[in-house]
Amino acid sequence: GMGALLAQQAAVESSLPPMISPLQPRLDRSMSSLTIPPPACMLRPLEVPFRYLFGPGPSNVPPRILAAGARPIIGHLHPEMYEIMNDIKKGIQYAFQTQNNMTIAMSGSGHAAMECAIFNTVEPGESVLVAVNGIWGERVAEIAERMGASVHTMVKAPGGVFTNEEIEKALAKHKPVLFFLTHGESSAGLAHPVDGIGDLCRKHNTLFLVDTVASLGAAPIFMDQQNIDILYTGSQKALNAPPGTAPISFNERACQKMFTRKTKPVSYLLDMSHLSNYWGNDGKPARLYHHTGPVSGFFALRESLAILAETGLEESWKHHKEVAEYLWTGLEDLGLKLFIREKDLRLPSVTTIAIPQGYNWREILQYIMKHHQMEMTGGLGPSINMVIRVGLMGYNCQKRNADLALAALADALRNCKKSKA
Repeated sequence: GMGALLAQQAAVESSLPPMISPLQPRLDRSMSSLTIPPPACMLRPLEVPFRYLFGPGPSNVPPRILAAGARPIIGHLHPEMYEIMNDIKKGIQYAFQTQNNMTIAMSGSGHAAMECAIFNTVEPGESVLVAVNGIWGERVAEIAERMGASVHTMVKAPGGVFTNEEIEKALAKHKPVLFFLTHGESSAGLAHPVDGIGDLCRKHNTLFLVDTVASLGAAPIFMDQQNIDILYTGSQKALNAPPGTAPISFNERACQKMFTRKTKPVSYLLDMSHLSNYWGNDGKPARLYHHTGPVSGFFALRESLAILAETGLEESWKHHKEVAEYLWTGLEDLGLKLFIREKDLRLPSVTTIAIPQGYNWREILQYIMKHHQMEMTGGLGPSINMVIRVGLMGYNCQKRNADLALAALADALRNCKKSKA
């Protein structure tokens, strides 16, 4: 192999008479200082299996979006790139149903947007209120704690719903600068009601932050109408782009808080005073270098937002609901119980199944991966050992895929060992 050839070459060269050039000894020394050979794995071609990604994300990416991501790279500060970023901004405004100028896509996954929202609007010592009914509230509480906020949580079991009365009571008690709620709680399969909460946050002078990573494009959300101050999502769920970009939008109230702070945000990379300039949102004539945006990721994100615009939001919501209901009926026909009892509270993009009595959920998932090349997953955070999760989002959201998922589950239920208990 390559390693042997290099060793042979080095041996031949070391036996040659020394050349007159004063550079030679230095070159010899630099050659012989390579103690790590080229790794054998890197001399083999890349292999990636085909899988049906019917878990909570990432989703399969349609050919059209893959092709967009494979376009030749341009510079992240070229005028054509700014044009594409302007398109992305308009696409996000449509997807979020907002007119907010301060709308961008983060370089990074949903967590980058989550940290960006908190790091920019909260200062150390300020009060933050987090609704925790699954893993995403837990994460936000930890992020806010790490940057020195005074964090208060309202906690329910996975899938638990907070009433507007409970929320208002907590707002009055803790007087937070920010209240966080997950709209698409993918670890529990819950789509949390949002109506009226934004009004309560206004009344209590609190910013309302909502996570729609798992729900955007699949379940209705209206940023402006619902008085949501900060909204974010990820690229890899119903938008079907590769993971790595995260749309986020701040309204005027959020900007007011964000840009009149006394201390600088703890993160330089996620600092909105720089990011707003990179995205052309700060009214300044020049966009300056801050960091290198994920150029291919932005191509793919633009294409996914274009597909959403062509399909139409309402059509997309309706389609996700129809396919989800078809899947729910099929699961119940298999004798499985859905984890979220109330239909109206189920997240159309990610369905949670209560683990069937007597089965080991890990065995079921391993069987489905091995025999059907299909990803489904268990719970996450507080919902672990409680659910199996099936996601049909965007491009994957088709009745024929629901049929494939149901067939794989039926096969696993027939062939996995059942305990006597």
